[in-house]
Amino acid sequence: MNDVRPARPGDAEGMARVHVQAWQETYRGVMPDAVLDDPEAPGRRRRMWEAVLTDDRYAANAVAVAEHDGRIVGIAMAGPPWDEAADGTGQEGGRELHVLYVLAAHHGTGLGRRLLQATIPDGAAATLWVADPNPRAQAFYRAAGFVPDGVTKVEEGVRHLHLARPAATRRAARPEGTDGATA
Repeated sequence: MNDVRPARPGDAEGMARVHVQAWQETYRGVMPDAVLDDPEAPGRRRRMWEAVLTDDRYAANAVAVAEHDGRIVGIAMAGPPWDEAADGTGQEGGRELHVLYVLAAHHGTGLGRRLLQATIPDGAAATLWVADPNPRAQAFYRAAGFVPDGVTKVEEGVRHLHLARPAATRRAARPEGTDGATA
């Protein structure tokens, strides 16, 4: 059974496991093996997630996990943009997706989309950084309304594209008894 729910402090260990494993599955050949296979990475990620889930500095973040048969298989976190200059939404209150990873065995199950919705509601203005190349993730975010805004950066030898999604505008409801046609 697949489920998406808000993360809890006791999830930090499983979240760290997913974070490290998803990096290894996704970025092998893109990032240096020394970074992906660093024996200290699981401990660093566990401490990071413990802080995110318990420290008031992260209170404005939405953090969710995806589970399959009671085991964490996906993670996501969104919150205020880390770099206001690269916000890109042009709208007050825009959110930034900081993390979204689903283990490869669970790609295509809808868990990624549900994690995105759990941390950034559909139609909300948002931004994110995505590794380039990472065609699967880029296609996923395009399908969710994100488009490249021309901003790039390089971190740990990996090029990243900045994607933005403006807030969706809602169409006015059609008056009762009309088919939406105009005269």
